[in-house]
Amino acid sequence: MIPDDSLFDMGPPPPFPARFNMARHVLGAAGRTPDKLALRVLGDATGAVAEAWSYADLDRAIRATAAGLRAAGLSRGDRVALRVGNLSDFPILFFGTIAAGGVAVPTSSQLTAGEFDALLGDMRPRFAAVSDDLAVRLPEGVTPLPPPAWDELRATPPGDIEDTGADDPAFMIYTSGTSGKPRGVLHAQRSAHARRMMWQGWYGLSEADTVLHAGAFNWTYTLGAGLTDPWAAGASTLIYAGPRDAHVWPRLARAHGASIFAAVPGVYRQMLRGAGGLGGDFAGLRHGLTAGERMPEAVAAEWRAATGKPLYEALGMSEVSTYISSSPSAPPRPGASGRPQDGRRVAILAEDGAGDAPVAVGEPGLLAVSRRDPGLMLGYWNDPAATAAAMRGEWFLTGDRAAMDADGYITYLGRADEVMNALGYRVAPQEVEEAIARHPGVADVAVAELPVRADLALIAAFVVPRGHWPGDEALAAHAAATLAPYKAPKLWIAVESLPRSPNGKLQRRALVAAHRRDRT
Repeated sequence: MIPDDSLFDMGPPPPFPARFNMARHVLGAAGRTPDKLALRVLGDATGAVAEAWSYADLDRAIRATAAGLRAAGLSRGDRVALRVGNLSDFPILFFGTIAAGGVAVPTSSQLTAGEFDALLGDMRPRFAAVSDDLAVRLPEGVTPLPPPAWDELRATPPGDIEDTGADDPAFMIYTSGTSGKPRGVLHAQRSAHARRMMWQGWYGLSEADTVLHAGAFNWTYTLGAGLTDPWAAGASTLIYAGPRDAHVWPRLARAHGASIFAAVPGVYRQMLRGAGGLGGDFAGLRHGLTAGERMPEAVAAEWRAATGKPLYEALGMSEVSTYISSSPSAPPRPGASGRPQDGRRVAILAEDGAGDAPVAVGEPGLLAVSRRDPGLMLGYWNDPAATAAAMRGEWFLTGDRAAMDADGYITYLGRADEVMNALGYRVAPQEVEEAIARHPGVADVAVAELPVRADLALIAAFVVPRGHWPGDEALAAHAAATLAPYKAPKLWIAVESLPRSPNGKLQRRALVAAHRRDRT
């Protein structure tokens, strides 16, 4: 029977025990296959293995790190900030913190010192693990953990993993909020168990797989799809730690027999540009995975033609991870991001805030996830008002606009709150505008995503100059000094004024529309 409203219930999620620790869940294979390679770190484009970690190695290092943190004074619930580069130390510190009962807080290595300092003031960590090349001055009361301390932690005799409850906090991710101020998304231990809905709902994952992930260790996409899930399933992971090169992935896949490859759409686009022989390089692959931003259908089609392999897309966000996807059991449909995974309950609600009843099938609205979803965040850190505002009845409002067809397939229609998507990162325009406005040559500024072709949009800054135009290079240098690279505008456009509503609200969409009309 065809449903008449946009609600899709894929049955109950997998049950989880009341006592649950995410690190113990991830290390389960250490008891089943201790000698199996869990991680190979590839050091250069030839595919040379720089590090090889068995499950027993991981188990020992993580439990030793946990014991060392407890001996150093970590108490249950204490935050540990991670400002670590693309190093295998990152997952050891991350899971070691969780194993000790602490709350791991990964941050992007691209953040400037000022941006990281603002996060420290918000999270108030007990410890901060910081790579040498990312060193910053820490506030009083925060104990530094430089690289030599990481070795000391791992030299501690391994201890037991903390007996945490499934609803106890495990980690926190900072994401852009609608106000422009990054806010912490606090996740429970159970969130790792909830990810099992992705194993068949997106990956088609089994312990026989070798997963090659194109992200760095310290990116949450890699942390979830490249480490947490493959390890919990008993599979093997390949992470490349050499110089960034979009064309290295086919060689690595061939050299190490990758069966699943995960990346953002931009990596697929760059890899396909001028490349040949992808079919042979990816001959052992079962399929590719993509997430972080919308995959253009033209790029997906080009990938299938070049490799003969399917590509499965997922839609998600920091607050609930990926929950809509195509998969071996839910084939992709042109224009759609996928369908709710088994165990998910998803609906499209009216945009005007009128009740929590789903709209009719095919109607656009706000994409919502049941607040009973075990993968949903505990809440926004120290912000109960923002947490409450994101809920409507039984639903968590994602902030995405979408439409659902009669089979549950979701077509993504963009953000409802103007938050931008830059290389898979959510970026609030207000945060970027505030940084650029501090340049002495800027009188006013608005930032928005500007489509430059059918499959690509870039962050653009529309600047009202204070007198003479400061110059693109000067503005770009100012942005580089105050913003992480993925937040910095790629386009600089001079304008005489910015459109605002009668009450003074900046109208970014009207600005983009006017610019596109002027260019046609």
